[in-house]
Amino acid sequence: MVTLVRAAALTGFAEVMHALGGDADRALRRAGLRRALVREPDQLIEAAVAAQLVEDAAAATQCDTFGLRMAESRQLSHFGVLSLLLLHQATLRQALATLIAYSHLLNESLAIQMEDAGSMVILREDIVAAGPMPQSVDLAIGVLYRTCAALLHERWRPQRVCFGHSAPKDLAVHKRLFACRVEFDAEFNGIVCKAADLNEPNLLADPALARYAQTLVDTQFGNRDASTAQQVRRAIYLLLPSGRATCAGVAQGLGRSMRTLQRTLDAEGLSFTALLDQVRRELAQRYLANPRYDMGQIAVMLGYGSHSAFSRWFGAQFGCAPQAWRNRHRRP
Repeated sequence: MVTLVRAAALTGFAEVMHALGGDADRALRRAGLRRALVREPDQLIEAAVAAQLVEDAAAATQCDTFGLRMAESRQLSHFGVLSLLLLHQATLRQALATLIAYSHLLNESLAIQMEDAGSMVILREDIVAAGPMPQSVDLAIGVLYRTCAALLHERWRPQRVCFGHSAPKDLAVHKRLFACRVEFDAEFNGIVCKAADLNEPNLLADPALARYAQTLVDTQFGNRDASTAQQVRRAIYLLLPSGRATCAGVAQGLGRSMRTLQRTLDAEGLSFTALLDQVRRELAQRYLANPRYDMGQIAVMLGYGSHSAFSRWFGAQFGCAPQAWRNRHRRP
């Protein structure tokens, strides 16, 4: 399944590459991309190609904050016509709900969820990809953080930013970008903030301009709906750590009945169980690549109630025990 992303996702790539002494044009050519192509923000490119380009650039420049450096220069306007719709939502909560609803127009591999937890809200965000993509995750969370700050300014007071990967050697970029606590080796990628902050009024909102922007978005993207398989995969990515990645839980999150979801998947020649196993395989490899996660923790994050149940599933999928896979793929 090919997923697409707007070329605007690579905004700042060439500048960061140059600042770190790398050759942006050479990196783009190796990825099969042309500089002229990525200069067209609404041009669609393969999400996996764009993500791997950023990962490879981080390795080539030996900079483990490459994605976050790209996020530092992002503006709301880089969302294209969608930026006008976001800018004129009445509250940050409504702006985030709009961003989630239209996220597939920006990046089909981007999964975002807004989860209420009492007086707090968890903004979960991940990149749906076959392997670990820490730079793309950093970039996505950095852009989300800056988007919220652009709408609320000094009233944006998040409690913490969480990353599932380990901490980089140098935290200078994180300290510049995030005015709150930053956690690494967390069980999810995202931002935690107070629910009351999301209900703060957006002082720039104009209802008339919001209606106009809605018309523009509907006119330009009216026929670009995310496939059901893509929607289900994104939902599973976000719901697995909380143990709610069931067919009923995903259907509820997508606003459908379980029967309707199953019928739609059947029509596409897919099944919920197959998509669940697919996502689990991808996340299992990502989690096992991080030595700070123990087997019990990984089992819970993949939705299993016990280490033994996870080990049986993993053995059936990969032909070996999880620890054996980790030892075989351990980084030098």
